[in-house]
Amino acid sequence: MKPQKLAAMANQIARFFRSYPDDEAAAGIRRHLVSFWTPAMRRDLEGWIEQGAPDLDPLVVSALKQPITAASPVVRVTSPAREAGQMASDAG
Repeated sequence: MKPQKLAAMANQIARFFRSYPDDEAAAGIRRHLVSFWTPAMRRDLEGWIEQGAPDLDPLVVSALKQPITAASPVVRVTSPAREAGQMASDAG
């Protein structure tokens, strides 16, 4: 995927988290990128950052470059299988 497209997608995520304090926003962005983006997409975005990424929101850069110091504001909706029990479902 082209880096400009990845930057546009990452900037949309950053806009969602913009209302949170910067440290929580960065944690939320990072959690989203790790949860929903492929490793190749993250590598391509990191490569774009190394090239300067003039069109990338600074929160995205912070989420990928800085150590996370706050908890993500994103609440986990489902429980991992180990919490629900083997063969259990959290589908409702």
